[in-house]
Amino acid sequence: ADQDGTGSGLDLLHGDDGSGGPEKNGAAQTPRYRDVCLIRKIVNNSVRMSQLFPMLLEMTDRTNFATLRLQTGMPVSELAAALGYSERTLLRWERGDTKPRRSVIGMIESLIENRIEQRVPHQDNFRFIDLFAGIGGLRRGFTAIGGRCVFTSEWDKYAVRTYLANYRDGDAHPMAGDITETEPADIPEHELLLAGFPCQPFSIAGVSKKNALGHAHGFRCEAQGTLFFEVARIIAHHRPKAFLLEHVKNLVNHDRGNTFRVIRETLGEDLGYHVNWRVIDAKGMLPQHRERIFIVGFRDRSDFSLEDLRVPEPGSGPRLATILHPEDGSEQPDKHYTDREGRVSDKYTLSDHLWRYLQNYAEKHRRHGNGFGFGLVGPNDVARTLSARYYKDGSEILVRRPQGNPRRLTPRECSRLMGFDKPDRADFHIPVSDTQAYRQFGNAVAVPVVERVARHMAPYLLEGEQASPFAQLEIMGL
Repeated sequence: ADQDGTGSGLDLLHGDDGSGGPEKNGAAQTPRYRDVCLIRKIVNNSVRMSQLFPMLLEMTDRTNFATLRLQTGMPVSELAAALGYSERTLLRWERGDTKPRRSVIGMIESLIENRIEQRVPHQDNFRFIDLFAGIGGLRRGFTAIGGRCVFTSEWDKYAVRTYLANYRDGDAHPMAGDITETEPADIPEHELLLAGFPCQPFSIAGVSKKNALGHAHGFRCEAQGTLFFEVARIIAHHRPKAFLLEHVKNLVNHDRGNTFRVIRETLGEDLGYHVNWRVIDAKGMLPQHRERIFIVGFRDRSDFSLEDLRVPEPGSGPRLATILHPEDGSEQPDKHYTDREGRVSDKYTLSDHLWRYLQNYAEKHRRHGNGFGFGLVGPNDVARTLSARYYKDGSEILVRRPQGNPRRLTPRECSRLMGFDKPDRADFHIPVSDTQAYRQFGNAVAVPVVERVARHMAPYLLEGEQASPFAQLEIMGL
């Protein structure tokens, strides 16, 4: 049991009622073989944290709300605040008067998983920093292979709110706002730098930061004054083993190719890193056509190549049915996105005025031979790219309805479309308005793509590091 007496999820290993060890006829029971195996896996760090909670539930019959609350280690008042419900509602759930929604259970499971992860010893294979972090899409691939985030930078206050609601790095974790006001020396040491930096034309960049690096570093003057320059100066100061940068596909042609030229020359010639890049479409992993460029650099020469990364063929990927609310009663209500029967809220259906406007707009461009217009999709289709402007009218991805006007995706469906939530799950916390959520998911990276890139980088990233055999197998997905 913990010092506060509340116990943890691991207390369930002692008995079916969580009381510290059931006895029959005064003798302690012998643990089941699979329980012993689980304990061994925990000790050896060979079980994924995402798999641990279901395993613990399998070992106990106490799966009601009262047991789940105890496993969070939180009093009713604190848990009520975290879930956004009143204490009175939680007490009704605990007494069994009513049952919480499935989305609430998912949120509690995430809280328990985070708590167990903090208490069960695990190996930090490497440290990384998360720049221009958004809602943490890049980090999700690297925490899965044993990375520990030691510094985060994000200036948007709404994105920070979502980030903090989903990642628990400890109270001492540095969370910086404007990266231009952060000195590289104030950033902790790290082996990997992650950044999804905004794009700026280097040829017309603003005021250069001559005092930040000085002429000794040999940076190209074209890069100074841009946000990429901030990434470069941190790399120059810390010399991490590797970096991963992510951007829209058009970076290659931005400013007639000048932007990408400066990036390549700065990273390769000025900083001395061995640089690879590749445009990857998430369509083989998610029901969305989303091309992004990934730029990987290693400090030391190796045979690493992004061209060797195997990704599913775009035509073989899932369809929208995997991320849409089923609306057949099989899914519990989810916040204000769906009603009590699991049907999508009417607020996401386009008004007659907006639907008429979009149709007229598309027809006007069709007559002029242009391809501009809305994207109307159904369960068996693949969506266009979700953009940060989706909150305006949702025109790029409109879902057909059996009757009436089409509707927008809900923020939960956007979370699944980007891979933050698995199909049929609602684990990712969305503590912001729909407008902000649409912006955040539209600006985010496709999580399954990052996960594949991370696993591809892992053998080179961990070379020379101390990673247990179990950790290495898990990193490789075995």
